[in-house]
Amino acid sequence: MSDRTTIHIIDDDAAMRDSLAFLLDVNGYAARTYETADDFLKDAAAQTSSCIISDIRMPGMNGIELVRKLRSDGTPCPVILITGHGDVALAVEAMKAGAADFLEKPFDDTALLDAIRIALDARPATTGEATVRKEAEARLAELSPRERDVLRGLVAGKINKVIAHELGISPRTVEVYRANLMAKTGARSMSELMRIALAAGL
Repeated sequence: MSDRTTIHIIDDDAAMRDSLAFLLDVNGYAARTYETADDFLKDAAAQTSSCIISDIRMPGMNGIELVRKLRSDGTPCPVILITGHGDVALAVEAMKAGAADFLEKPFDDTALLDAIRIALDARPATTGEATVRKEAEARLAELSPRERDVLRGLVAGKINKVIAHELGISPRTVEVYRANLMAKTGARSMSELMRIALAAGL
């Protein structure tokens, strides 16, 4: 069993920890669980983490603060943040902090497993920053000026109603533009769309 990839789960909800640990176990991963980010940071074994799944809202250090600490410490392991109170502004903050992905509860098991696989595949970040930016810009190349305006609003953490008001269009039209953004960029989630936009320097 020592060859199984270890995923660290941080959540103050015991039922959620157990559920995630079971899901990971049956899918071939080893799981270690922690009630708080502080508990995780005290665990020496955690320093060799391959991937972390952390709730955002927890007692003590929250998930976004944990991501920032790991980044400032130079710890390269990807962090997937989960929350029961998702919104665009929170997703943007998480991605800007350096989270690998952002999932809103309740999420589909497949969505989490896919996020883990993508995060693990992306670990050896040998791709240069210029190349990453070029690839991101290429994915945004087909966007219309108005779609870019909507994307800028999303990156700023604004909700549909605010973006609609600022652009002089209806909230329903903003929803259509958001769907277009996902289709044209090939983004499978809002967090992936945010990652592309941030990498492109939008």
